Amino acid sequence: MKFFPPLELGWLNGWILLVAFYAVFGLLMLLFPREVVARLYDRTGWSEKIRKVSMAAKLAAIIVFLLIFLTPLNAMTRAFIPGIILYVLGFVLMVISLINYRNTPLNEPVVQGAYRFSRNPQWAALVAIMLGITLTIGSWIATILVASLTILGHLRIVAEEKACLDQYGESFQEYMQKAPRYLLFF
Repeated sequence: MKFFPPLELGWLNGWILLVAFYAVFGLLMLLFPREVVARLYDRTGWSEKIRKVSMAAKLAAIIVFLLIFLTPLNAMTRAFIPGIILYVLGFVLMVISLINYRNTPLNEPVVQGAYRFSRNPQWAALVAIMLGITLTIGSWIATILVASLTILGHLRIVAEEKACLDQYGESFQEYMQKAPRYLLFF
């Protein structure tokens, strides 16, 4: 791993993993009913502060995406195999949690499948995917940026959970007592 590996355009860069993930994610969004996708991206109930945090996170994510796009995969580091494993695990968890999300009636909180182990499996999966990619390209700066984005994302998760409490009330409060915020902890 290097703090800032050399950037170059190439066919064997981290963008391959990023495109693979977003291709599957986009396909799922196209196959899901519009109401489900709208619910997934519902931001009602967010404060102006959380909207600004979310915008800052999106801008930082663009920087991470550029680093990933321009950094070659580095199979010669010790971090490559753990990165691929983390990426694949995150990818599988994301697909499973999106399907669980789709299969839940719109007027109920999502509490089945992967959501039994985490109130936010999609977020945990996305973090695993992004950290996995940064390990495969061997970039400390990209890994640090993803860790920073994770902190900003936590603020967003708290806002989403507050909106779910407002929408679903006691049933979501009971669910919060049963399932950790993130996988198996917190």
